[in-house]
This record gives sequence, C-alpha cells and structure tokens, in this order.
Amino acid sequence: MELHQDDLDQAAGFPPWRAAEFLAGRATLRRLIREVRPDLADSAVRPDARGRPGLVGHPDVGVSISHDGGLSAAALAPGRRVGVDVQLPPDEPSDGMLRRLLREHAAPLERLPAPERARELAWVWTVQESCVKAAGTGLAGRPWAIAVPPGRRYGRWGQYRWASLRDTSPIPLSCAFTAREDPDSRVRTDAPPADLECRRA
Repeated sequence: MELHQDDLDQAAGFPPWRAAEFLAGRATLRRLIREVRPDLADSAVRPDARGRPGLVGHPDVGVSISHDGGLSAAALAPGRRVGVDVQLPPDEPSDGMLRRLLREHAAPLERLPAPERARELAWVWTVQESCVKAAGTGLAGRPWAIAVPPGRRYGRWGQYRWASLRDTSPIPLSCAFTAREDPDSRVRTDAPPADLECRRA
C-alpha cells in the first residue's frame, strides 16, 4: 500500500478498521494521481463541507473514492465533477430493497435467481451512489430515486453522465461525471471521456 504522510495523519484518530479502509482508498487514489497527474502527487486530499474529497489547491480536478468489503476504487477527472462507487453484491436482497432501488424496473429482476438479482442490484446501486457522490449530496440526494434500467452501461441523470464499467470490472463499479461539451466533436456519446480515470484495487 502506498501511504502519504498527510493521509496517515488524518487516519491517526480513526478506529483501526476505519483507518485501514480510509488508507486503502487513499492509496488507490494516490496511485491513480501518480499515473494520470504526477504533478499533483503530493497534494493533500481533504473533504469539503459535505464530505466530498478534493485536492487542496486544485478545485478544478474532480476526485472520488469508494470502498466496500476490502475493495477500494478511485476516480480522477480534470475539469469535471466525478463520483465513483464499488459494491459487492448483497447476500440476499429483499424484494423491498429491489423495489425501492429499481422502482418500475424491479419486475424483471424479481424473476432472476438470487445471485443474479443481487449482482444486478449492486450494479444499479453503484450508478445511483456514484451520481449523488458527483453531485456532492450523498444519501441526502436520495440515490434510490435515480432511475437506472438494469443491464445498462451508460446513461444520464440531470447534468451528470454515468457509466457502469461492466466490460472492465468483474465487480460492480460505476462512475458519474459532469459533461464537458466539445464544440469540435460531431459525435455525442455517453461513454466515459478519455480524461476520466476510474480504478479499483
């Protein structure tokens, strides 16, 4: 694990389990920064008033971190707001949870075997969670109200685009980001832009 002194200082007062989770997420982000923007490798990472992490002195560079069950993920997006979420499928999602997160899209999933249903639910939740992380609202943004059709790889929610990285990650991992229109581009796509990087560790 790659550790940064500022991250170690922030984790010093955490309970051991929380410090380990926090430092794993920060290490994932730091590896990504060193790869994509090495000039920012020594920047401090601090949460804003809503808890969204940011690079001190570089508010124009969007960053996001997620962790679940020993996994961590990070996203880096110069010039954009970004959110990332990684999620292990729940053991036994209830029908109530399925209906709450999927609403009108729940019925087809109710007929799937439990492991497939849990996996698809996790994919949907990573999209919903990454959207509210990008917006900086967290759970107060009611992620369960964001309509995400099962099986979709790309979509939009308000000013945010989202992408489920189903083709590159065996574990549910999604990111959301603000669009940056390119006046020279004749082709519009919801696919992740080239300047956005999401990684899992």
